[in-house]
Amino acid sequence: MAPSNTGTVMLRLALALCVLAVASPAHSTPPPLRVGVIGAFTGGSAPMGLAMRAGVRLAAEQVNRTGGVLGRQVELVERDDGGVPAIGASHARALSAPPAVDAVIGFVNTPVALPALDQLQARKIPTLIAVATASELTRRHAGEATHYIFRVATPDTLQAELIVREAISERGLRRVAILADNSAYGAGGERELTHALARRGLTPVLVQRFGAHERDLGGAVRAAREAGAELVLTYALGPQLAAIADAMAQQGWRVPLMGSWTLALPNFIDHAGPAAEGARMVQTLIEDGSDPAQQAFVATLRTRQHTRRLSSPVAAAQGHDALLLWAAALRQAGSSQPDAVVTALEQLREPVDGVLARYYRPFSRHDHEAVDARIPLIGVVRGGRVGFAHPQDKARLRPDLTRTP
Repeated sequence: MAPSNTGTVMLRLALALCVLAVASPAHSTPPPLRVGVIGAFTGGSAPMGLAMRAGVRLAAEQVNRTGGVLGRQVELVERDDGGVPAIGASHARALSAPPAVDAVIGFVNTPVALPALDQLQARKIPTLIAVATASELTRRHAGEATHYIFRVATPDTLQAELIVREAISERGLRRVAILADNSAYGAGGERELTHALARRGLTPVLVQRFGAHERDLGGAVRAAREAGAELVLTYALGPQLAAIADAMAQQGWRVPLMGSWTLALPNFIDHAGPAAEGARMVQTLIEDGSDPAQQAFVATLRTRQHTRRLSSPVAAAQGHDALLLWAAALRQAGSSQPDAVVTALEQLREPVDGVLARYYRPFSRHDHEAVDARIPLIGVVRGGRVGFAHPQDKARLRPDLTRTP
C-alpha cells in the first residue's frame, strides 16, 4: 500500500533533519586558535627558552579557563630550535605555511630570530618576541606598510643605557672595558654600550670580541686589566660570562662585572660560583619582589617546577604577558585576521593585567616595544641568587604602562 502524502512529507523531513544533524553537529566546537611557540628548549640557551615556554603555557591556561578568545580555545604549537638559526627558520617556515598558526610567540637567541622573523613578516604572521633583545629585531621591518613584529622584552638600546647609567651615574666609574661575543647579539650589544658611553662623552678603554663558543677568556680579561679598566661590561651568554668571571677571579682582579640580563641566568651563576657574586644586570622581574601579582606568578611556577629558584623569571614573565596582549588584541579586533590583530595591538584599548605591568596601549603604529624605562631595574648576584641592587626597588609595585595615543 502506497504511503499517504502526509507520511511522505514526514519521511522526507526526518531524512533532511538527519542529514543536517550530520553536517552540523549540535555540540560542535569552533577550531582552536593556534599559537606557535618557538624557542631553545634544549642546548645552552634552554634556561631562557624553557622559562619562556612555562610563562606562555600559564597564560594560555588562564585564557582557556575563562572561555578562551572569541569562544575558541588557545592551542600551543611548541617547537624547539635548540639555539640553531637554521632550525628556527625551518620552524618559522613550517608554522607560517597553510594552515598557518594564528600567531607566534618566542625567540630566545637573536641569531635565530633574525632569519625566522623575515619569514613571519613576509607571511603576515603576528609575532611577539618574548626574550631576544637585539634592537634590530623590531626595526628591521618597521618601514613596511604593516609591521607584524612586536616585542615584550627590554631592547638592547634601553638595556645599554641602564647599564651605563648604573656604572657611570650611580657608581662613578669611567674607565670601561667591553667584552662581547661576536654573534649578532654580542655585536649589537657592544654597539649599544659604545653609543651609551659616547652620549656621556666617554670611550671604552678596550672593546674585545670573542667567539660565540670560546671558553678560555683569560686573554680578554688580561687585556682589559692592562688597559686600566675600572669595570667590565659584558654582552654574551651564560657559559662565556662564567668564563669571564672565573678568569677575573684567577687573576685576582677585583673590579665590578656588569652587563645585560643574561648575567642572571643559572648557567652563569652556578658555573661561576663565588666569582659571580656582585655581578649586576638589567632585569624586568626579580623573584622576591613585593608586588602581589608577581609573587603569585613566581609561586605558581616554583610549585609546578619543584624548585626554589626559577631558571629565568624574566623570560617566563615576558612570555606570559606576550600571550595576554595577543589575546586582548583578538578580543578587540573580533577576529584572528592578521592585519586586524596588528591594528588592535597598535591601538589596544583594553587594559591588560600582566605580570610585569598593567598595560594601557603598550604599542603604537611606530613603536612595537612594550617594555620602556618604567619596567626594568638593576639586579645583583648575592648568595647564588639574583636580588635587588637597590633596596628601594624591592618595594616597587608593577607600573601602569600607559602610552599616549
